[in-house]
Amino acid sequence: MARLTRPLLLGAAVLLTAACTRVVGGTAIPGFGPAAKGIQGVNVDTILLDQSRMRAITGAGEQLTIIPSMDGSRPVDIDALAEATPRECRFLYAETATFGPDVEEFHKTTFQDPPDGALISEGAAAYRDGDTARRAFSALVGSVGDCAGGSAGQVLVGDWNAKTDSLHLGPGGCGRDYRVLSVAMLEVTFCGFPQSVSDIVMTNISANIPG
Repeated sequence: MARLTRPLLLGAAVLLTAACTRVVGGTAIPGFGPAAKGIQGVNVDTILLDQSRMRAITGAGEQLTIIPSMDGSRPVDIDALAEATPRECRFLYAETATFGPDVEEFHKTTFQDPPDGALISEGAAAYRDGDTARRAFSALVGSVGDCAGGSAGQVLVGDWNAKTDSLHLGPGGCGRDYRVLSVAMLEVTFCGFPQSVSDIVMTNISANIPG
């Protein structure tokens, strides 16, 4: 895997998640906000994969660490970036736009592999019922389509495709994957890892959702 300098790593990652613009040294702190209680058997805190599992799937081993402060239980918006982006593309920098206004519980963790210039995050939003989750997913698909149709669409969204319950977009060498399942919308973003890693992470998170 090609090694990237930190500036290149940050430049690519900003297209995926605003959290990635704040890669710093230090010790990871616990997620903020109350612990998830679970909705219809889906607990966003427990369906996500732990660090050891992510290390095994990515193959990064102990080089893969949680970005300090980027293990949170509330959607994060970077207003300065969101406001400077076409409205239909705001979801790229505003998680409240990505997941919508009806989120009941949320958890997202971002990992970094500095020696290989790689980042990956896993996130889950839970809604009061399956219909609400699907409405949030459909709204996101609509936003992606609108963003892709704009003048900066190829740069911000890249090649993308949507299916009944999944969505993929791939700006540059990075990517975002979404899946709606039960009362949850799942997200995996990545840069510096192959698509197969995102697929495996998503499959494993999905397997943790009760049938």
